[in-house]
Amino acid sequence: MWALTALLLLVPSRGQAATLEKPTLSLHPPWTTIFKGERVTLRCDGYHPLLLELRPINTLWYLGHLLLPSHKKSIEVQTPGVYRCQTRGAPVSDPIHLSVSNDWLILQVPYAAVFEGEPLVMRCRGWYDKVVYKLHYYRDDQAVRYFHSSANYTVLQARASDSGRYQCSGTMRIPVESAPMFSSKVAVTVQEARHAAAVRLLQVQSHGAPLRLGRRVHGPGARDRRARIVLVRGGYHHPQRPETQPVAAAPRARLSPEPGLHHSPRPAGSSLGAR
Repeated sequence: MWALTALLLLVPSRGQAATLEKPTLSLHPPWTTIFKGERVTLRCDGYHPLLLELRPINTLWYLGHLLLPSHKKSIEVQTPGVYRCQTRGAPVSDPIHLSVSNDWLILQVPYAAVFEGEPLVMRCRGWYDKVVYKLHYYRDDQAVRYFHSSANYTVLQARASDSGRYQCSGTMRIPVESAPMFSSKVAVTVQEARHAAAVRLLQVQSHGAPLRLGRRVHGPGARDRRARIVLVRGGYHHPQRPETQPVAAAPRARLSPEPGLHHSPRPAGSSLGAR
């Protein structure tokens, strides 16, 4: 009974459920183009609230705008189209576009986004894994790599300049060596590095409201104490120097201003030592 009560305390309210993060949709193997007749596995991973409404948590699957009948966490598919998934109380996942080809040669690229500094891997694949000979990889119609036979093309640390439309060509022995065959072109985009994007976001957020050193905050002690300079926002601003006039040997007054309240300006002709 106590265990059930503890679990129920972890169940989010209906208002909280609406703020769940969208699930992650993944593809296995991780290639967006397959041959006709092949099957791949889609997996939907998301946050499942414990004992939500005391019912099993089902997964919804979409092919375009069509709701698929399966409610499992993973499904096998072979139909081309745009797939998405959704778990109860969460938004719909990002899409995965699956292409199905009937060509002799296909260029397979990863479904997930590739960021600067990460490896970029693609492979030129012959019909049902037939060996491809005299293999060329192209980017924007320019040859970038040659292999004697089937091999993946890998960029160890991708850069934005590696983005483009890729294609491969080669020959196959069916049973004698064929003329060169070409795959369809596939667009590949290398995105800005994650940390660089985060820094750029911070710069954009601070643009127009630069950091500055500004407000003087007086301590609760005395008038002769130098004002503390508080960091208000970013940027560079040379604050005015606090007054440095020496103080007469008069008893120090104890002030208790309200938080954030500044002293009113002194009357003309008065000095710090006068009471």
